[in-house]
Amino acid sequence: MKKTLIVVGLLVVALSTAQAQKLTGAGATFPYPIYSKWFSEYSAAHPGVEINYQSIGSGGGIRQMVAGLVDFGATDGPATDEQLAPSKTKLIHIPTVMGADVPAFNVPGITSLRFSGDVLADIFLGKITNWSDPRIAKDNPGVNLPNLKIIVVHRADGSGTTYIFTDYLSKVSLEWAAGPGKGASVAWPTGVAGKGNEGVAGYVRQLNGSIGYIELIYALQNKISYGSVKNVAGNYITASIDGVTAAAAGIKQFPNDYRISITNAPGKDAYPISSFTWLLVPLKSADPAKGKVIKDLLSWIVTSGESEAADLSYAPLPKNLVEKELKTIYSLQ
Repeated sequence: MKKTLIVVGLLVVALSTAQAQKLTGAGATFPYPIYSKWFSEYSAAHPGVEINYQSIGSGGGIRQMVAGLVDFGATDGPATDEQLAPSKTKLIHIPTVMGADVPAFNVPGITSLRFSGDVLADIFLGKITNWSDPRIAKDNPGVNLPNLKIIVVHRADGSGTTYIFTDYLSKVSLEWAAGPGKGASVAWPTGVAGKGNEGVAGYVRQLNGSIGYIELIYALQNKISYGSVKNVAGNYITASIDGVTAAAAGIKQFPNDYRISITNAPGKDAYPISSFTWLLVPLKSADPAKGKVIKDLLSWIVTSGESEAADLSYAPLPKNLVEKELKTIYSLQ
């Protein structure tokens, strides 16, 4: 009886310790669909581990992580040295998956369009204001474009999806690069603002004549039409897992901090508005127990979780990147 009580007591202590491992994270909406799936599956396989992730945008994720308000942040645009400087602990970016921004549109009677980079830039600069514009028509021979005002939709919050899109626009338009430029938040010359990928998708779905940028899965889930985009090789590519994979294929050497852009990548099959997304984690956790869970979670993501990426229209990480990442993950404390 005494031994039984001791065993039960030890089990209670073990369970209460496990239950105390509650991780909180915040940030990007771009990977929210797959993060929701991953975190739910990981928790189910590790009783006592709870992961609460708030999809508030990359800017918010970086700020909360730097301020020490969450256990991990999530961002689609790599944080700058300036953004990371106030952090009391050294942080590192861990790529988790790859995805694509798409130009989603709502033009009655049209479900397929093609866009050159300079045309997209001038639409979002407010220089091209009607769907019947000759420059849009040049990209889309044979399409009966309506005389309809263009309504630009962009993000209201600090957003990695915005970073990816504006990073691309800055590479294909000198005027964009010199004007709004790239960033999680920029001064938009025109348009209406929606919060999160969900908000932008909602506006595009509701407003005739609208165009916005959203992560591919949000276009698919909301059944919103989206255009193919002209790449460096001159081919119009529709966003897909293969197109995103092709965008990363040319990278043979990854930097040690993993901050790298693959927008407007070379390659005849590369989709030009592709990107990695990252989790921002401490190199040394202030709470060793939480640090151990974060380390195990990251290992699980880049080994087991990657196999589920394609189901939600994300592209898995390149094998050479996974090998490098695992070494970094195993070195976390």
